[in-house]
Amino acid sequence: MSLKTRHSLLEYRFGDLLGKGTYGTVYKGFKKGNPEEVVAIKCVHKSSLSKQSIDGIINEISITKKVKNEFIVELKDFKWTESHIYLIFEFCSGGELAQLIRKNKRFSEPIVRHFLQQIATALKTLRSHSIAHMDLKPQNILISSKICGNCWRNVVLKIADFGFAQYLRSEDSATSLRGSPLYMAPEILLGTKYDASVDLWSVGIILYECLFGSAPFCSESFEELTQKIKSREPIKIPNDIDISDNCRDILNRLLQRDPKNRISFDEFFDHPFIDLEHMPSIESYAKGVQLIQEAVDNDQKCRYNESFSLYTQGLQYLVPVYSWGDGTTVWDQSKQQILKSKLTQYMERAEQLKISCGLIAVDIKDMESIQNAYQLVEGAEQSIKSKA
Repeated sequence: MSLKTRHSLLEYRFGDLLGKGTYGTVYKGFKKGNPEEVVAIKCVHKSSLSKQSIDGIINEISITKKVKNEFIVELKDFKWTESHIYLIFEFCSGGELAQLIRKNKRFSEPIVRHFLQQIATALKTLRSHSIAHMDLKPQNILISSKICGNCWRNVVLKIADFGFAQYLRSEDSATSLRGSPLYMAPEILLGTKYDASVDLWSVGIILYECLFGSAPFCSESFEELTQKIKSREPIKIPNDIDISDNCRDILNRLLQRDPKNRISFDEFFDHPFIDLEHMPSIESYAKGVQLIQEAVDNDQKCRYNESFSLYTQGLQYLVPVYSWGDGTTVWDQSKQQILKSKLTQYMERAEQLKISCGLIAVDIKDMESIQNAYQLVEGAEQSIKSKA
């Protein structure tokens, strides 16, 4: 008899085994109906649970029912039977980020920034509820749908597995051993008090692994790993792979062994590498379109300085949408090309305004925005033609 036939829920039928989480086994499931809804069902046998494990499951239910974000796996339902506890989650068909890293070895900086924006958005929601995940790692970051060919622009990451999570306000601290060693902050392994900033260290390790193909503390044994993490030596950022100054800065600030020197959550959310303000979404697309319309209006009224500034502001919102879509619909190649044509028109007009109208009061940041826009459009164009 297969494992899945031992489970029975009136509203659901069980499919293939997907894997094992912190406290249980996870199956692909189907909520009965017309049509059926695909879900993931975590099954936990009560007899195998300690009091601490039960507390962890109750905590996971409490947190995932309370916290709603498009980049956090949704808990749809939970069931208690005489023998089992069942947690029913949304189904993420793309598997784990860990599998994606193993397959691709490393990712380009634009893709890593895209991933990090999504993780940061999820963390921002968690911090608004004073929640620390405590076990961030690629195995606990799921991908909402399968990646086929050049469909990187539609990848959505979702943080999962809140079995170790706990409520920690900024001024709170804890001392219990939590998390996975490779991604665990030094202060946890050292047995000293720690706070929610341990999640930022874990994000730094994940960022490092995505950029360079392996975590900075890969070791042959647990003892070797703990010694490397406990070391006081600063984390060395490889120089053989070219990354931007902003990328290198946030990586260095995340991977500070002393939590007092580590980047704060507010600084992390506001960091220019992440740039949440211009993260592609349906709202940022609408804002970009509005700014461009205002630019055209000022252009027609010969208000050239204002027009130039508005063009550059609008491009900062629209170029990421060109690269990744607006988060609501699949942006196929033809749709991308239409937007590219418009973006090129706006960029050329902005440069023409500066040259032909002799604008001398142009903010240097606006000119940098134009150059960055050209580079991002070109980079996105290349990603359309490849698997990134």
